[in-house]
Amino acid sequence: MILYGASGHAKVLIDIAHSIGATIDFIVDDDKTKTELLGFPIVHQMNGNINNLDLVIAIGDNQTRKKIADQINNPINKALIHENARVSIDTRIDEGSVVMSNSVINPSVSIGRHCIINTSAVIEHDSQISDFAHISPGAIITGNVKIGEGTQVGAGATIIPGVEIGKWVTIGAGAVVLKNIPDYAVVVGTPGRIIKFNNSHDE
Repeated sequence: MILYGASGHAKVLIDIAHSIGATIDFIVDDDKTKTELLGFPIVHQMNGNINNLDLVIAIGDNQTRKKIADQINNPINKALIHENARVSIDTRIDEGSVVMSNSVINPSVSIGRHCIINTSAVIEHDSQISDFAHISPGAIITGNVKIGEGTQVGAGATIIPGVEIGKWVTIGAGAVVLKNIPDYAVVVGTPGRIIKFNNSHDE
């Protein structure tokens, strides 16, 4: 397996891999000043045998992660799940996603491709997390919630049951979201309120 990206997020993925006994062969990063990360070698381009290895994109920014996913040809590694995460037996987690330590994912949840379920996040029953979303540390997604593609739910935020969040939404840290949120909105506060809209993501 290789990691694409040598940032702080990659350090957490190295820890996850270590917790489950997974092998990391290389880290790929285009910053030529970087040569290793936590003892793992960094290479600066994809070539040769590297192209045949399963890959996880180790980049926290949702838009950047999507751009890279659209460009690479490597097979994508199955989800990386920390040994201390609690994941229900019928949860579906698609390839390239990562689930960090002490997070809880309860029954009948679906998680798309290249998502990040960060440390101590909670996703309750029957919720749907779309591709490239990031559920930040300590965020709580209650039951029957839908999170759109590329949406960032900030640290410690709470989404109440049955709410639908659009795509490429940014929900601020600690916000409490009580109603549906349209695409590209930026939401802060308790209760959560829209303060502006992000530029439309190039799809």
